[in-house]
Amino acid sequence: MVIREMSREECLRVLAGARLATLACAHEKQPYVVPVYLAYHESSGCLYGFTTPGQKVEWMRANPLVCVEVDEIAAYDQWVSVIALGRYEELPETPGSNGARLRSPERSRQVGEAMPPWSAERRQRQRDDKVCDDERERGLQALKTLPMWWQPGSTVWAARAHRDSAVPFIAVYYRIRIDCVTGHEATRDAREALSYAAPVSPAGRWGWLRRTLTRVFGGRSKEAGSASWAAHPGR
Repeated sequence: MVIREMSREECLRVLAGARLATLACAHEKQPYVVPVYLAYHESSGCLYGFTTPGQKVEWMRANPLVCVEVDEIAAYDQWVSVIALGRYEELPETPGSNGARLRSPERSRQVGEAMPPWSAERRQRQRDDKVCDDERERGLQALKTLPMWWQPGSTVWAARAHRDSAVPFIAVYYRIRIDCVTGHEATRDAREALSYAAPVSPAGRWGWLRRTLTRVFGGRSKEAGSASWAAHPGR
């Protein structure tokens, strides 16, 4: 088996073709790993995901530094492993949307009353909301390239809702801004492949035993064995 380090471009191609990834986060010195659906968007250089509130969201809000791993395994000596380090960023709905008003009505009303209609802060907020809407839409379009991209998060929410029907459905769209990415690829050694493919003769099956005895007892065992066979050929 031969293992080589992959270039950044090769690693990003693996991320772009992946469907299921492993997401790792940590909080208060405790790591947490969970499988997730992530979609890579080339122009933004980010991974996009969809989920519902839960442990990983709470932990990533507290500590946004995360790690993503993607593996492609064909055989024990033919595989690719890519690890991306990055930062978790949520893509919330804008304050004017229905979902945002339902989640935080008091905050929206207070912000609207505190800022004059055409203040510089309000204009900046509107620009930020536009950027957030665009990024959320970009993430949604990237996720739509994955089959059943919504199923994991929705299934978890449905299972939780059976225990408490009062829990509302809250969609969490997020992205992971990649800081660095590394990867390794393992390929089969050509010499090993030939040795596995070559037929083994009856004499070759016992060659390893003959070589082992020669190393242990030296050349004398071979001479002694020949002499013994010559003395007792019919044995």
